Amino acid sequence: MHANAASPDFDEAAFRAEVREFVRAELDPATRHKVENGIYLDKADYVGWQKALRRKGWFGAAWPRAAGGRDWSVRQEHAFLQESAIHAAPMLIPYGVNMVGPVLYTFGTEAQRRAHLGGILDSDVWWCQGYSEPNAGSDLASLKTRAVRDGDHYVVDGTKMWTTEAHWADMMHCLVRTDASGRKQKGISFLLIDMRTPGITVEPIVTIDGVHHTNQTFFDNVRVPAANLVGEEGEGWKIAKFLLSRERTFIADTGNKIRMLRQIRATLAQAAPALEPLQRALQAERLARIGADLGALLALERDYLDEWMAGRDDGIGASVLKVRGTEVLQAMTEFWRDAQGAYGACYDAALRASGEGLGSALPWVRASAASYNYLYGRCWSIFGGTNEIQRNIIAAQLLRG
Repeated sequence: MHANAASPDFDEAAFRAEVREFVRAELDPATRHKVENGIYLDKADYVGWQKALRRKGWFGAAWPRAAGGRDWSVRQEHAFLQESAIHAAPMLIPYGVNMVGPVLYTFGTEAQRRAHLGGILDSDVWWCQGYSEPNAGSDLASLKTRAVRDGDHYVVDGTKMWTTEAHWADMMHCLVRTDASGRKQKGISFLLIDMRTPGITVEPIVTIDGVHHTNQTFFDNVRVPAANLVGEEGEGWKIAKFLLSRERTFIADTGNKIRMLRQIRATLAQAAPALEPLQRALQAERLARIGADLGALLALERDYLDEWMAGRDDGIGASVLKVRGTEVLQAMTEFWRDAQGAYGACYDAALRASGEGLGSALPWVRASAASYNYLYGRCWSIFGGTNEIQRNIIAAQLLRG
């Protein structure tokens, strides 16, 4: 978790206003349109926005100044992420700036920091994460991809699953097994792998929303310089836990949920004249429940941020936010889809990819964005550690207490 203390002169309201104005002025209108309408964003959309943030000094701003950041506190980073999401900015792709970047400035050598931190901050080098494998998803310690030392290189063989944006990536930060003789967590190491290395094959996985987000990546006798080992052999599990704690800090993703609730309300307002009084009453009751649940999630998130800012981490905060945030998201997307009536069954992946016709008043076209969010929302209970695993973490921590 972040340890930065809040600046005593940090004015959150003024900063949020500055973020809103920056998004209004600097976000490409075409990118904003895509985010607002659930249209597929390509790599250039993300890179363009991240480069604009870098020019402002707001990309990687939570990094320490010595590493090229601005020492933002967790409170300031949260305010930025939430406010920019509310106003339809793309998410920041985390694999570089939020994951391997902090790993490198915390555990990496000086040579590794010089080689990689600048490219991450400038969004000139795109990273992906090699963690999950067939039969080793949430049970990450069961991974089988092996790396055998051969002189000045490791030879890597195996496969990784669900490698999001590997087809865009220049580099991968990857967990590999360097020792299979003892406790499984002890034999894992953390490697940086150039995706252009011979022997790497990336095959697409098209998910339920009909879009190519993720991949299976194969390694066949891939030679990786030993200088790309981060930390010592066998320290990969410790590094992975550090990385995952950062991944889950803001996993409640409340800014996008606030914007989604506004979209749901707009959908209901359009549909209301055609509904019977009882239907309107039932929708209003369901909307009120979802609004209350989101309000409670916002309060819970803020409480945990206060605890993290004060250096009091109970060990379950990120897991609680992951579970509850997913439950609220899936309830919202289900309601949004149901509010379309029979058209809620409509989804056109080609429409989402192209965006053509999204200005149409045809109800099946309007329903497509809601259906996309419903379909994509299913994966939230899986990635970042399944909700079942997170509940086990919560229960074990509470029982130990």
